[in-house]
This record gives sequence, C-alpha cells and structure tokens, in this order.
Amino acid sequence: MAFDYNKYLRIDKMPTLWCWGCGDGVILKAVIKAIDTMGWNMDDVCIVSGIGCSGRFSSYIDCNTVHTTHGRATAYATGIKLANPNKHVIVVTGDGDGLAIGGNHTIHAARRNIGIKHILINNFIYGLTNSQTSPTTPKGFWTVTAQKGNIDPNFDATQLLIAAGATFVGRQSMIYPDQLVKLLVKGFEHDGYSFFDVFSNCHINLGRKNKMAAATDMLKWIDGMTVSKVKFDKMSDEEKIGLFPLGILHEDNSHIEYTKAYAKVIEAAQNGSKINFEEIV
Repeated sequence: MAFDYNKYLRIDKMPTLWCWGCGDGVILKAVIKAIDTMGWNMDDVCIVSGIGCSGRFSSYIDCNTVHTTHGRATAYATGIKLANPNKHVIVVTGDGDGLAIGGNHTIHAARRNIGIKHILINNFIYGLTNSQTSPTTPKGFWTVTAQKGNIDPNFDATQLLIAAGATFVGRQSMIYPDQLVKLLVKGFEHDGYSFFDVFSNCHINLGRKNKMAAATDMLKWIDGMTVSKVKFDKMSDEEKIGLFPLGILHEDNSHIEYTKAYAKVIEAAQNGSKINFEEIV
C-alpha cells in the first residue's frame, strides 16, 4: 500500500512553490515518514522555519507551525521547546539561514543541548534570493556575489556543530531518501539537540550557473562527493580530501537535555532549595 502523505499535508497549499526537481520535496516527504514512524500526534509537533526555500516547510505540514524571520528560526524553536518541553519541535533552516545570519543561534542551541531537532537543508547557495555565496558554497563556484568565482573558505557544518557541543550529529543526502528517514528517526529518538546536515540540490540558482544544467547533473555532483561513514573511516587522509561522510557522525547520551536541567531551576526557585549541579552534566 502506498504511503498516505495527504493526512500530514495542508492540501490547500499544494502544489508546492519549490522549483521542479528541487530536493526540498524529497526532504519534506522524509520528515513526514520519520514523524509517522515515531507515531507522534501532530498536535504535539511544531515545525519552525525561517527565510529561504526551506522556510516553506512550515506552510506545507499540517501541525503547529511558525514561520520566523531570517536567521532566527533556531532561537524561536529554542523558546518554543523551553515553554513546551513535552512537545516535539523540529526546526528547518537552509545553509545561509542556519549557518550565516543564524549561525550564532545554531551553535548556542547545540551548546545548551536543548531537545530540538534541527534539519539544515544544505544546497550550498542562497537559492531563494538568486545565488549569493553561502557559508557552504564550494571554492571557485560562480555566484552573483562572487562572479569571478568564490574565494571564501567554507566549513563542514557537522564539524562545527560537534565542536559546539551537539550531542547528535548526522549527515545524509536527499539522493537516498530511505537512509534519510532512518537517520531522522535516530535523531528524533535522541534526548537532546539533534543536527542533520542534509545535502540537496539547487540546480536552478547554483547548478545551471556552474555547468550543471539539469537536476540530475547536480545530483551526480553531490553523489560524487559523499560516501558512507563506514567506508570513509577506512580511507587514508589523502583519500578523504573533498569527500563528506554520510550517516551518524556523532552521538553522546551522557549530557542532560536542557529543558530537564531548566526544570531543576524552576523546582529550586519554587522550593527555595539549591540546585544539585552534579545532576546537570
């Protein structure tokens, strides 16, 4: 039997505004399947998104949704989770929204280990606003803000988040939707901040301006620079250059989730007692 996406969608918003061949639709379906696997009541789910193509997520899924300002989606999600610790808060950003203007909020959500689920759709460009360089744009690529080729060094978002203290970090490509669903489920089960770096294609405002005219051309490019973590770990340092591992890259269950730690602050304030900081690790 075919999976019924309709019960999770705002049908009146269909079809989506995403470009033909865009990976965002694949990621949307993967998120819905992961939620279905978790068995969550949609009244207990909140989707938060910011500005950019990824911002449309909060329009299409039929649950509690918040469409926020540019770069502030993770901050809004933090507040929502803190006020509603028993709800499932998923924040969806792009690489620009989540790593540039919103980079500060992203690293502090990770540092606190607040139990939001952060899906970063990484298409290597500011796609909605016509091709400005983002923090993940490859060196040498043409953008409207680097018309001689991008000279900015980029960074690996997963390494940044691990360094910031994220307790669950994974990466997957929209080319492999089944594996993406499995990764999302693992991260959704995690009691703490979960970060997903999801590679996707923007063949309209990145690919076709960099000699990848069709969506399939950009998919081949993404596939050529990704490899499973199992295979990646067996490679030499030289072989790893230019490649990105896929799968669960980091998981640490030894730290308390932030809303649980904050509950101890509330309890201490109400009872006039002291906080046992040995419990807050």
